[in-house]
Amino acid sequence: MSTGDRQGRWTLPPLAAGQRLDQPAFHARYEAMPPGTRAELIGGVVYMPSPLRDDHGWTSHVVSGWLFHYERFTPGVRGADNATTKLGRSGEPQPDSLLRIPEGAGGRSRVVVGFIVGTPELVVEVARSSRDVDLGPKRLDYERAGVLEHLFIGLDPNEVRWLALRGDRFEELPPGPDGLVRSEVFPGLWLDPAALFAGDLNALIDALERGLATPDHAAFVARLAGAGR
Repeated sequence: MSTGDRQGRWTLPPLAAGQRLDQPAFHARYEAMPPGTRAELIGGVVYMPSPLRDDHGWTSHVVSGWLFHYERFTPGVRGADNATTKLGRSGEPQPDSLLRIPEGAGGRSRVVVGFIVGTPELVVEVARSSRDVDLGPKRLDYERAGVLEHLFIGLDPNEVRWLALRGDRFEELPPGPDGLVRSEVFPGLWLDPAALFAGDLNALIDALERGLATPDHAAFVARLAGAGR
């Protein structure tokens, strides 16, 4: 990068919560901010998250492990944590976790210059203080962009809302009689909310293992393998 390029980056106005920007302007300013800055563009508005508590960090960590376990046995899908995701002109969030099908396997997102561009199939948000944002303007951004599933995990009070796109609106997926919530987009991705909130990691993974053992999951793996050839 030339000296002039560096100076151009340094002279960009800093990000501030509440600013209204489009995605290209937001992204350029975000890249020029000091290391460690966290910001998201939601509905064309800049949000700068507050510090995270231990329960948020632990829950996000566990959910990431749950998704990693699914990814491990589902070749062809790809997960990420806190990855910048360019949804469109008014949205550039960093979901706590996401799961997507790469473009080469029939998915709707791709990686361009190191950033996810397009619409991941599943986004996950863990929230305490940001509950109103995640279920408000951020949910609307995901809805508008065509995200197929949005898993919201709320803390204090604890709740799970697994939202699936129906037409152009999210509707909540109800749990089964066994209390498990099952993804429609990723067959075999089964979540036991009670185990998650109880910190029972064995039960959490046991429920997922049962999903991974289903014929639907095997058929999905075979379909991904065929699409990637």
